[in-house]
Amino acid sequence: MNFFLDHDVPADIGRMLRLKGHIVQRLEEVLPTTTGDLPTLQYAACNGMIIITCNRCDFLPLAATEPHAGIIILVRRRSRVAECAAVLRLLERAGESGIINNVNFA
Repeated sequence: MNFFLDHDVPADIGRMLRLKGHIVQRLEEVLPTTTGDLPTLQYAACNGMIIITCNRCDFLPLAATEPHAGIIILVRRRSRVAECAAVLRLLERAGESGIINNVNFA
């Protein structure tokens, strides 16, 4: 799967996804870090990428009104290992069909 990581997502998530064979792009690699949430979601959608963000307050309302390829809301945990494990569990549990074009929490 193709993932786009918002600026608030730890780099460890991207490294873990790459190790699992996924394509990962971080916001700061292609857009200014000051890019707003709507343009961030639009960029990911136009490129067919599932966005991962920790910003549920802004992205949940956007998901209701804007097209997207999928959104994963990463819930902060006590450790990066726990966050990575939560994303992996979601990917295993939901599979590609449950992730694409849907909003999920990890």
